[in-house]
Amino acid sequence: MPHSLAYLPLLLAAAPVLGQDGRSRSDLAVAQLRVQQRIIVRIPRLPIGRQPLDAPPIRWEEKKGPKCLPVDGLQGASLAGRNAIDLIADGDDRFRAVLDDDCSPMDFYSGFYLKPTADGMVCAGRDSIRARSGGSCRIDTFRKLVARR
Repeated sequence: MPHSLAYLPLLLAAAPVLGQDGRSRSDLAVAQLRVQQRIIVRIPRLPIGRQPLDAPPIRWEEKKGPKCLPVDGLQGASLAGRNAIDLIADGDDRFRAVLDDDCSPMDFYSGFYLKPTADGMVCAGRDSIRARSGGSCRIDTFRKLVARR
């Protein structure tokens, strides 16, 4: 614990006070201090980039994707259509998170949250994304996106 010295005065104050004869005082109240920490990772929606007017839009082809992605490698997200959100990772890699059938990507228009796990990964079939409005959707699968030529 990097901040354990900050709690030292509290722990010393809660320690039993001994009289001069070595016996503890009976009027002492003991308290318990509990410290919890919660981390939430916010994934922002990327703004629509400007493309030259004569450039055709990029078409993405779905390939088999991984079971899990590292949370710290995610840079942003964009809406991908029905029941899917595209995740932009380090190195300009793109992955499509396919959501449950009853989820609408429009709920995640203003971004979403991922609750980090102990392994630092977000996994299909295990984890959910949480909308800023409070709803959540489970991730069914990940698909790797490759630019079609």
